[in-house]
Amino acid sequence: MKLTLLALALLLPVTHRAPTPSKPATEDPQKTTLSLNFGVYQSDKATVMYKKLTPVLEYLQEDLERRIGRPVDLHLSIFKSYDEGIDALVKGQIDFVRFGPASYINAKGREPRLDLIAMEQENGEKRFRGVVIVRSDSPIQKLSDLKGKRFAFGDPNSTIGRYLIQAELVKAGIHASDLAGSKFLERHDKVAAAVEIGDFDAGAVATSTYEQANAKGTLRVIASFDNVTKPWVARAGFDPAVMAALRQSLLAIKDPAVLKELKVSGFVATSDEEYGFVREGMKVADEFEKRPGS
Repeated sequence: MKLTLLALALLLPVTHRAPTPSKPATEDPQKTTLSLNFGVYQSDKATVMYKKLTPVLEYLQEDLERRIGRPVDLHLSIFKSYDEGIDALVKGQIDFVRFGPASYINAKGREPRLDLIAMEQENGEKRFRGVVIVRSDSPIQKLSDLKGKRFAFGDPNSTIGRYLIQAELVKAGIHASDLAGSKFLERHDKVAAAVEIGDFDAGAVATSTYEQANAKGTLRVIASFDNVTKPWVARAGFDPAVMAALRQSLLAIKDPAVLKELKVSGFVATSDEEYGFVREGMKVADEFEKRPGS
């Protein structure tokens, strides 16, 4: 059994090359190795992403071999940006992915034939929290205090780092024109670091990122909001039999040692409706760049 990492381009100054889609599982199933390409975009350092995903992917590779009765070669690609990952899935260059809700919604809008495999659970729940953070010594106490301040966003496709926080800001009466400045910093860890050193007055990150970044008590939460857990998504035309086996394998993971690095408690079946409230939040976020009354 071998888990192959196709993400070295993230660690070296070379261009990432997308992998070739897998061959159908019906092709001489007892002899042919099934090659599957799994992708994730870089929401943290590439080395951290690899460490998080390796135990689950190694489990899946072994369990899939047992379920479909043939060798499986599972490749991991860590894309440098959300856009790169979305493009690879929409174009069928990757077989299945772990995405944030907004990235799934954006990809689904471009390719309606994408299929949900399963969704993660955190502490047995399908929802978790995003938080708005400031320095612990900041005078900012609530979202409305952010007028005239500098705000750090994550990636333009990030559910927490862009869409849902912009929706929360709009609800608090704050639009882009009300801020002294803002910038997309791509990753949650970069947002937390930028707030901590004072480059920005506030930023939005996942609770897990805040907890990791706040080991020294230098940060403080001023607001929180709901998000839904990450979906695992299959490309259009993915072999139905392999997807069914993959779903069964994900749902069967119960070993805490396998799930620990990913910081999830398990996987459950899901549907597009689970992500409806994120779609609504994305619509509200569309108002963020508009001037009030325009």
